[in-house]
Amino acid sequence: MRAKITYFVTAAVLVFYFVLVGSRGLLLIRHGTLVTVTFGVAVLILPVIGVWFLWKNTQFVRRANALAAELEAEGGLPVDDLARTPSGRIDRDAADAVFTKRREETEDAPDDWRAWFRLAVAYQDARDTPRARKAMQRAIALYRHPRQATPPTAGAPSGPADAPAPSGSSAPSPARPAFEDTKSSPSGA
Repeated sequence: MRAKITYFVTAAVLVFYFVLVGSRGLLLIRHGTLVTVTFGVAVLILPVIGVWFLWKNTQFVRRANALAAELEAEGGLPVDDLARTPSGRIDRDAADAVFTKRREETEDAPDDWRAWFRLAVAYQDARDTPRARKAMQRAIALYRHPRQATPPTAGAPSGPADAPAPSGSSAPSPARPAFEDTKSSPSGA
């Protein structure tokens, strides 16, 4: 619930900012000189990009929450029982162990959105947010179009074999693309 409140407060502040910046851009355009019109148009582009970004993120969150609700109804939502440090952060070794399990599950069922969802959660627990987001995008694509899931873009994990090995394993996966950082692990170590 706290995350939802934070998201809505941030979104409201951003919308207020977009309106404020947009009104300033319109004032510059109304001034009528070549310089102010040019600056006004440039200033109006920022809120447009911001609104688009906010909309895409809102869609992503709604779709991920829908998947989580369905997985919870099925009883397949991952349980958060990982060991934590005294400060409350998830222990890296515990996160790596769960990550290895989730990666193997995804290797066994690469077209199952549920496996990709759980892999995304494991990435997030290991503090690898970019890969968590890409794995969640893959889960959403598989959920929406089970037989026609779009192939991942460059840099996105195309399968669990592209997932980095947990920390402590220095050998890169043979299927790992050359552009990935071979030193990274799901825990960012």
